[in-house]
Amino acid sequence: MWLILAFLSAALLGCYDSFKKQALKQNAVIPVLTLNTLFSSLFFLPFIILSAAGLLSDNHILHVASGGWEAHKYIVLKAVIVLSSWVLGYFGMKHLPLTIVGPINATRPVMVLVGALLVFGERLNGWQWLGVLLAVASFLLLSRSGKKEGIDFKHDHWIYMIVGAAALGALSGLYDKYLMAPADEGGVGLDRMMVQSWYNIYQFFMMSIMLLLLWWPKHKETTPFHWSWSILGVSLFLSIADFMYFYSLSLPSAMISIVSMIRRGSVVVSFLFGALFFHEKNLKAKAFDLALVLLGMIFLYIGSR
Repeated sequence: MWLILAFLSAALLGCYDSFKKQALKQNAVIPVLTLNTLFSSLFFLPFIILSAAGLLSDNHILHVASGGWEAHKYIVLKAVIVLSSWVLGYFGMKHLPLTIVGPINATRPVMVLVGALLVFGERLNGWQWLGVLLAVASFLLLSRSGKKEGIDFKHDHWIYMIVGAAALGALSGLYDKYLMAPADEGGVGLDRMMVQSWYNIYQFFMMSIMLLLLWWPKHKETTPFHWSWSILGVSLFLSIADFMYFYSLSLPSAMISIVSMIRRGSVVVSFLFGALFFHEKNLKAKAFDLALVLLGMIFLYIGSR
């Protein structure tokens, strides 16, 4: 079950990246990100209210558990990590081709894998290792293909932002497993809906402060903001993708290294969007690399059954 949820999350995450690219097209980054956190918060606010009022039972799939500062302090840290990743990722996404950003983001599973092996003691079987190696090889080839588009990976600060976003995203993935792992397994044992609902709300308040202090005073001198319905699409696809992701991690047999690797399969979806809607270059050179991604996902699935 957790594997199916991980694959569905990957597909939706690819749509999220594509809508994000469209939302950022000739648009101001900070207000777009602020609105994304607002809409995501509004999606989950009704579940918080209904749960607090006792209208959603404790065993309901959308029930949001309550908790004091002892629990919320972990969620605030989660919000800080994710928002830092998003700020870097949004700025990088705005200035780089989607078919370049995807491969860089796809290095996250490698970072998560190392962390999962060291921190959680997870072990992979032969099929899973083969899938990981194929995926890593394909990601390296995709990144190499991107150099043909004239982007200097060593001196482009947008590349550094995407790499930073990927590293923070990997850290967030490991932290998620820690948050939802039972206390007797060394985790905090937080409710998955509580984490997803409240970290979105905390992010909105953080982005509101950033909007008022950093963007608004100079908004007339920078890239103007304009409304796009793709902004709402970003929040919708991300919220559903993350819901499936958190649900997957909450299941006892879930492995964070595998879930994270599958989620990076979203690069296939974003690649298709980049080819069909954004008309990005060097697509033929990347087709073989994407075939390796798919093959790696199949081996991961076989090894995890």
